Amino acid sequence: MEIYTEKDGGVIFRKYSPMGDLQEFASQMCESIGWATGHIAAVADRDSIIALSGLPKRELMDKPNSQALEKLMEQRKNYLFHPGDTPIFAADGADKYPLGAAAPIVSQGDLMGCVMLLMKEGDAPLQESDQGLAKTAAGFLGLQMES
Repeated sequence: MEIYTEKDGGVIFRKYSPMGDLQEFASQMCESIGWATGHIAAVADRDSIIALSGLPKRELMDKPNSQALEKLMEQRKNYLFHPGDTPIFAADGADKYPLGAAAPIVSQGDLMGCVMLLMKEGDAPLQESDQGLAKTAAGFLGLQMES
């Protein structure tokens, strides 16, 4: 649990996220991945999306992870959408941007979150190279958590 104080003396309690320490770094990584691929890039911790590039932040930022995303993360497997698959959406109530590719962030054997590339309406399915990029970014974030 993290405790913050507001300027007016109020107190804010927030669930602690180990990924929170990497939020700025994850945001920069999303910007770079989004620029390089032209896709929406996002990073989620175990609870919500903590970094996002390619969309207005209000659409997905800090929204709770969908149950389908949580289930996918728990499997600790890389994901690549194929036509005909049931779409997986990143956040609860956000059924506009399905996952194209995702990779779990694992640090010292613990699941910390995932790196995602999201698709917009009309996008062609992502390629294995996109999945590889998500996997590389997730591996790098996992290593950053260890240091």
